[in-house]
Amino acid sequence: METNRNLRIYVSTVIGFFALLLSNNALAQQSGIKRTDLQQHDLSTNGKEAVQARIDFEPHTAFGKHSHPGEEIIYVLEGSLEYEIEGELPKTLKAGEVLFIPAGKIHSAKNNSNSKASELATYVVEKGKPILVMQQ
Repeated sequence: METNRNLRIYVSTVIGFFALLLSNNALAQQSGIKRTDLQQHDLSTNGKEAVQARIDFEPHTAFGKHSHPGEEIIYVLEGSLEYEIEGELPKTLKAGEVLFIPAGKIHSAKNNSNSKASELATYVVEKGKPILVMQQ
C-alpha cells in the first residue's frame, strides 16, 4: 500500500518535471491556455522562492487538476474563472476577486464563458521543486 502511494508520488513528480521542461506556453496553448512567466525571485525565507505568472484562458477552456509545492495566490484580471479546490465547493470568481490555495491542495481552473479570462498567479514555493504537479 505504501509502495503504491510512493510510486504515485514519484510518477506525479516526474510528470511535473517533464511538464516544466516543455515550454509552458506550448503545453498550455494545446488547450487554449497561455502562461506568461513575469518574475521569479528567491525569498528571505530559506529555501523559498516567489514566482509570478499571468495565465490567459480562451473561452470554454480548462486547466486540469494539479498542485504546487507551496501556496498560490490568485487575482482574476479579466472575465470569470471557476476554481475547484480539493475538499471545497467550486468557486466562480470575476475580475478583481482573489483566491488563496494552500500548499499541496489539488485544484483546477476553467473558463466557462464565451469571453477570454485571465489571472495573475503568485506562487510562494519550495525552491528547486517543480512548480506544478499534474494529477490524474
